[in-house]
Amino acid sequence: MAKSTDKLTHFDASGQAQMVDVGAKEPSDRLARASGCIVMAPATLAVIQGGSSGKGDVLGVARVAAIQAAKRTAELIPLCHPLPITNIRVDFALEPERNRVVCTAQVQTHAPTGVEMEALTAVQIGLLTIYDMCKAVDRAMVIGEVRLLEKRGGASGAWTAAASPAP
Repeated sequence: MAKSTDKLTHFDASGQAQMVDVGAKEPSDRLARASGCIVMAPATLAVIQGGSSGKGDVLGVARVAAIQAAKRTAELIPLCHPLPITNIRVDFALEPERNRVVCTAQVQTHAPTGVEMEALTAVQIGLLTIYDMCKAVDRAMVIGEVRLLEKRGGASGAWTAAASPAP
């Protein structure tokens, strides 16, 4: 189980926002996995499943968007460090019985800080891309259940989410 702290590290002693100094930390192999889902009308899921979207392969485009987002996380989240990502894997699972698509992203690096934000960003952007490509037929889609599933590496060690609400 990973150690935790009750201190918000992105604030200095006077309460000002700061980028955490990781200069003295040794680089290590790190991994983070996150997931989330997008719920939609059955007909929308059928369009994705059948590949009949007028915009092309929805999940293929969403996968590329998720990978690109993970690589650009430091540009989107102000206090994130730019990291040398060594691997990104994005998977989509169609769940017709729940009218949803589940996105899971796994990001790896060898760096002095972790890639949790990159994995979470990849999931969000992958799901938003599905929304963007399908909104013409279903504006009521709902993105949710985005969460960190696992992180490994670094001084805090490994952490795995509780088995409760799995996407």
